[in-house]
Parts: sequence; structure tokens; C-alpha cells
Amino acid sequence: MGHFREIAEKVVAFLGAGHTQASERRLPMHYRQLGDSELMVSEISLGSWLTYGVGVDRENAKACVRRAFDEGINFFDTANVYGRGAAESFMGEALKDVNRSSYLLATKLFFPMSDTDEGLSREQVHKQIDASLTRLQTDYVDLYQCHRYDEETPLGETMEALTDVVKQGKARYIGFSEWQASQIQSAIDLPDVAPFVSSQPQYSMLWRKPEASVIPLCAENGIGQVVWSPLAQGVLTGKYKPGEEPPPDTRATSKDMSGFIGRWMKPELLEAVQRLRPIADEAGLSMAQLALAWVLREPNVSSAIIGASRPAQVTDNAAVSGVQLSSDVLARIEETLADVLTI
Repeated sequence: MGHFREIAEKVVAFLGAGHTQASERRLPMHYRQLGDSELMVSEISLGSWLTYGVGVDRENAKACVRRAFDEGINFFDTANVYGRGAAESFMGEALKDVNRSSYLLATKLFFPMSDTDEGLSREQVHKQIDASLTRLQTDYVDLYQCHRYDEETPLGETMEALTDVVKQGKARYIGFSEWQASQIQSAIDLPDVAPFVSSQPQYSMLWRKPEASVIPLCAENGIGQVVWSPLAQGVLTGKYKPGEEPPPDTRATSKDMSGFIGRWMKPELLEAVQRLRPIADEAGLSMAQLALAWVLREPNVSSAIIGASRPAQVTDNAAVSGVQLSSDVLARIEETLADVLTI
């Protein structure tokens, strides 16, 4: 997709060096190459886990997608299992009148779609890509990802099926989410199959597990990271205060979106996050921007997936593109979080 590369080069030429504070500028989005692929993805991407088609009303969801385009976001991530197809259906409806060459679309398979449909068998790969394309109202996705590793299906069978999907033009590239380094290496070692170009792990200031082995292995093998939950379910925005009830209309108070936030709501962790606020203020960043800039400091991270329920959140998050945190800021973050880091 050469025109995205051209866009990225123009952006870099325009921005130059030395831009560090998101609050002082309204500059174009930066783009990064996704692994060894030809895809140039926006540093901030828009996801749909727990949000679109599920926990966010349709008008706000559509407004977030429109705002994403306004802010230069070109990469949209979803999965067949999100809302059991509801998120894909929403994205298909929201994007159907948009020039297909102007954005990159990713989806995933693995988790159950019915009592008999799950996993990464040859049959499921072909069945689920066709179902996803129908819901997404498109002929192809730019990235097709294995949502988890399938212990019940031979890896060779999965990779051959994914290779067929690429050859058939239904997906341009393939990736995976939350695979262990040994599983990734096994896929790399298989001959005559389409190569993985992306990894989608959970990664944030508070969750650093990928740094141990996944990121180094991927960096050596042309696989870029598209990270999920970089704001730790919104906790790193600082909106949740220790000893206080969660604000209304937030993920923590939503029946549809609160199922995974509990681990981040411990008082000692919330207190540590609040101590990040003066660091963000001095850097001229919002709390969310500080957290996203921290993730993007890693060269192997191609994009950070955000989950927005309001357009203003998209704008705030997108404004961090191009921000580079100083060594002093990074050191203060480490000191502030040292007592609560478990991964």
C-alpha cells in the first residue's frame, strides 16, 4: 500500500524533529511500518472490543469512527467474537461508504462463535473469514489474526489455511494475538507458509510481559506489535480515584464493559497512577497521552489500539502521535510505578 508510505514520508518531512508536547500542537498523525509488511499504520488505531456494537450507543460509536478519520487514524481493529459478530457488523456499516483504499482493516478468529464454531482448524479459518467479510461488507481485510493459539489444531494446518486465505485475496497479511514466544518461533520455522507480520499483545505501563521474550523475538523476525489495552482499561487516564466510586458513564460502571477492569482497581495501584499526574502535567500531556507515549517509545510497537466511547477521547489520544518522552520522564515513571509492577 504505497500511498500510506508516501503519506508517512510527507508527515515526517513536515514535522521534522523536536516536537514533544501534544498540548502545544495540532500536527498530522505519524505512521509506522507494520513488521515486514507494506502496511503503514497510524501510531494510534481504533479498536472495538467491548465498545462498538456492544457497550457504546450507535451514534457515539459512529462519531468516534468519523473523528478517527479526522485525526489521521487509518487502522481499525475488530474480531468476530466481539459481540458475537456485532462489532464487525457495526464496522461494516460505519465504513461501507468510505473509500476502501483509505483505511486498513483487521479482524481475528479463534473464540467460540457457536457451540460448534471455534478454534483455528482449516475448516474454521475458511468459514470464519467468509463470515467476517460478509459482516464487514468488504472483499478483503488487510490483516487476519489468530486471536489465541489453538492447542487442539496442528499448527501446520492453521498456517496452511491462513496461507490459502492470503492467496485467495481475502487477507493481505496475517498475525496473531497473545501467543507465547515458543509458539511464535514454531510458526516462523514452518516452510512455505505466509509469514506473520503482526503480534497483538496486551501492553501498557502496568503490564509489561511482552518485553521479556515476545517483543525481542518479533523484532528479529519482521513482526510488529499492535498493542491492546495500552491504557489498562482506562485506569491510566487517572479517572478512577482511590477511595472514590467510579465516575458514571465510564467503563468501570458499565454492565457491558466492566468485566475485565477489576484487576486494575486495587487501591494501591490507583494511588500510584495518581502520582503520575504531575509527571504528565510537566510534560504537557494528558494522563492518557503519557501512557500512550510510553507504549510508543518501544520501536517494535507499530500502533496502540484505543477503545473510545466519545469523539473527544479519540482526539486526545490521537494528539500523542509523534511525542517522544525524555529519559528523565521515563525514569520518573519507573520510580513511580516500581511498587505496583508485577509483570
